[in-house]
Amino acid sequence: MSASARIAALHCYPVKSAAGVELEQALLTQAGFEDDRRWMLVTNAGRFITQRELPRLALLTPRLSPSALLLAAPQLPQLSIPLSRQGQRRAVSIWRDHCEAFDEGDEAAAWLYAFLGRACRLVRFDPAQRRLSARAWTGQFEAENRFSDSFPILALNAASLTDLNSRLPARLPVNRFRPNIVLEELQPYDEDRIDELCGAGVRLKLVKACTRCRITLTNQDSGEVEGDEPLRTLRSYRYDAQLRGVCFGQNAIVIEGSGATLRRGQLLAIRWR
Repeated sequence: MSASARIAALHCYPVKSAAGVELEQALLTQAGFEDDRRWMLVTNAGRFITQRELPRLALLTPRLSPSALLLAAPQLPQLSIPLSRQGQRRAVSIWRDHCEAFDEGDEAAAWLYAFLGRACRLVRFDPAQRRLSARAWTGQFEAENRFSDSFPILALNAASLTDLNSRLPARLPVNRFRPNIVLEELQPYDEDRIDELCGAGVRLKLVKACTRCRITLTNQDSGEVEGDEPLRTLRSYRYDAQLRGVCFGQNAIVIEGSGATLRRGQLLAIRWR
């Protein structure tokens, strides 16, 4: 087995469930990439909104300037939200987690309503609080998150995607799976046996297989759900009875390396389970 893996691609998702941003390098924090899932959409009652119920969110394109979050969407003018803004606090929920966030205001809410046709609020994570992954999976380690589902980083193996695509009627791009890190120079499904990925001052621990949801059915370029693939094929050979789902990719946490930079093309040493 290979003693290392190479970073083939890095992706950040500033707004939860919106389009991703491909990066040449990514600054690590304890909660994953610097701006990953820093914002999200919530209902007026504060519950998180994702592509599961609004596939059109795939067409919401975020970009960060030094001073603002910039949002683009079809048929709408660009929206700029100053990073210096600190809106009203509001209680929000992600699955069973409850935390507080800053509301980005009525202008952002009206813009999103014009795009989605649904009342919602845009909120920003409050870095003063700590939202932790379940210790049942992280063990002795505390793993911080912002608005990711459960873990700060998702790692995907390019060879596993190649293998999956060989089984599908039509190839799917990597953006269907919304990874943070894409690894290459591995065999298919090697990621299932990796304990840690290590670089200069960096230790990322792979703690739980990622069970995949219906977001993988959404074409990320059109914002439309397309059939039942890849879930139907994954169910035929990647179903995990214990996790009660089909697994593809591995969730990872940051053990060491807050403040370090990951770069595309970088080699990471592997510690196998």
